[in-house]
Amino acid sequence: MSSIEDVLIALRRVIRATDLHSKYLAKTTGLTAPQILLLQTIRDKGEVTIGELANKMSLSQATVTTILDRLEKRQLVQRERSKKDKRKVHAYLTDEAFKTLKNAPVPLQDQFTRQFNDLNEWEQTMIISSLQRVAQMMDAQHIDAAPVLDIGTLDRQEASPEQPAPYKDKHR
Repeated sequence: MSSIEDVLIALRRVIRATDLHSKYLAKTTGLTAPQILLLQTIRDKGEVTIGELANKMSLSQATVTTILDRLEKRQLVQRERSKKDKRKVHAYLTDEAFKTLKNAPVPLQDQFTRQFNDLNEWEQTMIISSLQRVAQMMDAQHIDAAPVLDIGTLDRQEASPEQPAPYKDKHR
């Protein structure tokens, strides 16, 4: 096999693993990876504004607001105007959201983060450099992307109930 084929196969595996995990999350929770990450961020930060969420997740406030709208419709999040500063709106998790997060599978980037952090600094630097070069070679270095391993737009509707079979990872 040629080097180019090795690279293309590795890229395809990354894309496919991300897609399969996204479908698994949707099937098991009815939520997308960005929705779960937003819930986790609210849980971890406590009282948090929409702007703080957007900064933490590297998303626009409009995208965060759209995701929050969908989570609020499912009664997983509630928003309240700040009593101290009426210009600010805080997002809070509902009891149902805490239950959902407790039972949700680990997002793919959490698993990746743990393994990446176990690498030596030189290995981390090499991976970052290689992936940045690949993005440049694909003319994708200017594409806006949040640090979320997911397929599709970040503020899309949650998946329909007729999802494919769950993602099966032999290493879990």
